[in-house]
Amino acid sequence: MADPSSYRPRPGEIPDSPGVYRFRDEHRRVIYVGKAKSLRQRLANYFQDLAGLHPRTRSMVTTAASVEWTVVSTEVEALQLEYSWIKEYDPRFNVKYRDDKSYPYLAVTMNEEFPRVQVMRGHKKKGVRYFGPYAHAWAIRDTVDLMLRVFPVRTCSAGVFKNAARTGRPCLLGYIGKCSAPCVERISPEDHRELAEEFCDFMAGRTGTYLHRLERRMAEAAEEMEYERAARLRDDIGALKKAMEKNAVVLADATDADLIAVAEDELEAAVQIFHVRGGRVRGQRGWVTDKVEEITTGALVEHALQQLYGEETGDAVPREVLVPALPDPVGPVQEWLTGRRGANVSLRVPQRGDKKALMETVQRNAQQALVLHKTKRASDLTTRSRALEEISDALGLDSAPLRIECYDISHLQGDDVVASMVVFEDGLARKSEYRRFQIKGFAGQDDVRSMHEVITRRFRRYLAEKERTGEWTDGEEPGAEPGAQADPGAAAAGLAEPPASTLTEDDGRPKRFAYPPQLVVVDGGAPQVAAAQRALDELGIDDIAVCGLAKRLEEVWLPGDDDPVVLPRTSEGLYLLQRIRDEAHRFAITYQRAKRAKRFRSSPLDDVPGLGETRKQALIKHFGSLKRLRSATIEQICDVPGIGRKTAETIVAALAQAVPGGPAVNTATGEIMDDTEEPGQQTGSPGEPVSTGAPDERRGQER
Repeated sequence: MADPSSYRPRPGEIPDSPGVYRFRDEHRRVIYVGKAKSLRQRLANYFQDLAGLHPRTRSMVTTAASVEWTVVSTEVEALQLEYSWIKEYDPRFNVKYRDDKSYPYLAVTMNEEFPRVQVMRGHKKKGVRYFGPYAHAWAIRDTVDLMLRVFPVRTCSAGVFKNAARTGRPCLLGYIGKCSAPCVERISPEDHRELAEEFCDFMAGRTGTYLHRLERRMAEAAEEMEYERAARLRDDIGALKKAMEKNAVVLADATDADLIAVAEDELEAAVQIFHVRGGRVRGQRGWVTDKVEEITTGALVEHALQQLYGEETGDAVPREVLVPALPDPVGPVQEWLTGRRGANVSLRVPQRGDKKALMETVQRNAQQALVLHKTKRASDLTTRSRALEEISDALGLDSAPLRIECYDISHLQGDDVVASMVVFEDGLARKSEYRRFQIKGFAGQDDVRSMHEVITRRFRRYLAEKERTGEWTDGEEPGAEPGAQADPGAAAAGLAEPPASTLTEDDGRPKRFAYPPQLVVVDGGAPQVAAAQRALDELGIDDIAVCGLAKRLEEVWLPGDDDPVVLPRTSEGLYLLQRIRDEAHRFAITYQRAKRAKRFRSSPLDDVPGLGETRKQALIKHFGSLKRLRSATIEQICDVPGIGRKTAETIVAALAQAVPGGPAVNTATGEIMDDTEEPGQQTGSPGEPVSTGAPDERRGQER
């Protein structure tokens, strides 16, 4: 625990101007980012008597080891820079609103030739129209199913679309009239795009005009005695009205607004947002956060606005944002929102009428969300605390292991040997600190030797980081030979993380190997545990516990013990260890499969400098196969558009050095495929080896 007076800036050092400040811990990791109209006045509040600070503010300033600041010219710039740094550094003490789930959106991919309607989650993509968020994906599908009758827009995946285009037969939706079947050219790309735009207009709230148009066409069809067409239009109108009923009218037509409500206590705050488009509630979401310091409702609203609109532009920022309290000052925030939208944005507190009544509904939702969160969290904290205590007691640790790292080895019959490292802090996954390793010290299958290599490399990096940050006064690294110089770059060779030399003093991102665990868990039994312990002993590290979890009987093995520790099957500690082990296995096998897939897709052309994917495809398309390309002359290769003589010479040299692969095999029939066949008849891409083993057999031998 640091004394804030030890790093307090001298009087007169802090400028009296707008800016953004960062608190860092002893490892140079950014733990808090804030902005201020006057840096001098704001920072002075942190260096007062500790007894007068909010408990979490006191925890932050005693965790920090230094403070630095950046001066900006306006408060709007400070707001933008604060948001950027919070997103970049992910400070542990900042107010961060996190969705309690990944909310689904109704998305229309207007960036494709034939726009597609689908459910999307995660980050928003450029050129895609989004509507929502919705509470459940099934609610989106119900709405889309009703609207496809009137707007038969494509909903199929790219694979289904290509297959239908190849066979000339549409999918089931095309036959029952819920898709206009652009895959078989029943509709032109221009008409299909217009249909998608009408779908988007209706979802955006412009419903009245379209319904009136359908009603007029229905009346005209009835007058002309085209009763079947009139009946279809009548059913279309009914389907649209049913879809509209799913979103009740709450405000005047054509009102676009977001309503934000906050429910809070001394420690936590819950935020609820209702998205109103065209006078109807089109989406709802909720966030919960810890309160790091004494913070006003207006400041909580300001942070919520940053999280909500920091990545949005244009119509995604509505004309009107209604809040329970205004930030102080409100001018910079409103100017920032106006800049994000590109037009004026009204930020205000509703005082009367329908908007105030709807705000009260949003407030009730926020209050209920806070109560529910506290109930769940109390249960979750109790369970995790009990699990960590049970692990501590079973392994004979001095204290509960707040940081646990787990390692697993994955390979396929000795090929593409990789390892994973997953991190759990306070019983929860810390995915930003996961790491992947390639085993480079030897070739072949040897899980014990692989585990020794991974543990050695990981903790050499830890020791190098400790030496780099000056935590040893004698300048000598434990485990190193006397007088030897540490080589962080060499120690980290082959890691997914960059060498230590590239991690500058200004890099505050929490992506280092400088934070040691209290417990190392390995996936395996006594041999793997012994290898991990031997690696730590060779490095001179004696303050990190090691254990292994064997899959067969879920036994916990400790170094040097002849018998395992058997935890009860109902033990929360065993359940936590299993979750950590399974997560390490998932992360390792995902990486191993990706490496194997990349190797299978490799080609001698990949080694040609400056030859991109487009020109590689042009070469294969021109010659028909890699075998024909290999036998072509430089002049023949130069005939391919975009290939010059120098590149052609490089291609010929690369193909001459490459060893031709074995014959391709059709895994379904066992037939050896001739490389001179047309591209459409080949199995796999050019240069791709085809395994002769059955898929189930290959999966069964994957580790």
